Amino acid sequence: MKKIKVLVVGCGNMGASHALSYHLLDGFEICGIVSRGDSKKILNDKLGGDYLLYDSYEAALAEAKPDAVCISTYPDTHESYAIQAFEAGAHVFLEKPVADTVAGAERVVAKAKETNRKLVVGYILRHHPSWIYFIEQAQQLGKPLVMRMNLNQQSHGLMWQVHRNLMKSLSPIVDCGVHYIDVMCQMARSKPVQVSAIGARLTEEIPAGNYNYGQLQIRFEDGSVGWYEAGWGPMISETAFFVKDVIGPKGSVSIVAKEASGTGQSDDVSSHTKTESIRIHAGELTADGRFVHADKWVDLEDEPDHQELCNREQRYFLKTILEDIDLGDHMEDAVNSLRIAFACDESVRTGQVVQL
Repeated sequence: MKKIKVLVVGCGNMGASHALSYHLLDGFEICGIVSRGDSKKILNDKLGGDYLLYDSYEAALAEAKPDAVCISTYPDTHESYAIQAFEAGAHVFLEKPVADTVAGAERVVAKAKETNRKLVVGYILRHHPSWIYFIEQAQQLGKPLVMRMNLNQQSHGLMWQVHRNLMKSLSPIVDCGVHYIDVMCQMARSKPVQVSAIGARLTEEIPAGNYNYGQLQIRFEDGSVGWYEAGWGPMISETAFFVKDVIGPKGSVSIVAKEASGTGQSDDVSSHTKTESIRIHAGELTADGRFVHADKWVDLEDEPDHQELCNREQRYFLKTILEDIDLGDHMEDAVNSLRIAFACDESVRTGQVVQL
């Protein structure tokens, strides 16, 4: 089988993990690594020091002639980088979000369709067996659903630098929120109709008008509701920073990650996808008001770590290319979750409820 030549663009946490996947998986061959600074040299050394390095994305596209491009840069570059890759004839794996505007995301999807190239967006939770099971169990609870989720990060050092850079273009409830909005949409399987959100600027280290704490609320057509909370920075509390909980008429299901949600874990990227245990609660009562069933604890044996999840994402990317899988729904879901997230951002900035 001919290997897919992939150009790795961006060498931060996600870019380095994806590069390691390409380095390990048989179906890929890295044809170049791109970054503006020294991160590409550090990554190349970790991978054995055999890959071509580029400062310029445009030069790398022209010289390396990749079959595929992996884009893990800051969101304000996603649209232009993805479109250039498609125009060069390459498939694209793109870290979320698709772009830093809804219109930009729509242009990326339109270009993927126009050039008949694959676009896979990095919704890592879609590849996690425990999260897939969590969503399936939520769908068994009846309607309406109440979905409660957050991921606050007490970031410092390098991660606070990364978060400050991210907030030059996106808020936490947009950048991080698209993951969990996507999960809520899968659970409810209903049209979102209304959003409201609040936010606060807790530091002068980010541009005026931006905020590093936000909380959003979504109403769905079937009566389901959901909230998501995200805060970044050294001042953020680690009390209850990891909540993944769904309630329905028949009971509830929760992710209980005792270790991953412990003190000092919120800034560890590897802890963000851990599930450890899933608790299933049935609300059925006996005639005298006692619970019919004890709570069920599920510890799934297949609990991939962060790197293995990235490996699974890239195996899926390879599969979409080799088997010519239709990604229409995948791309539509990615744009829709971003559209909802930006509606929440609008609500923060205007103080108004936004109808979808």
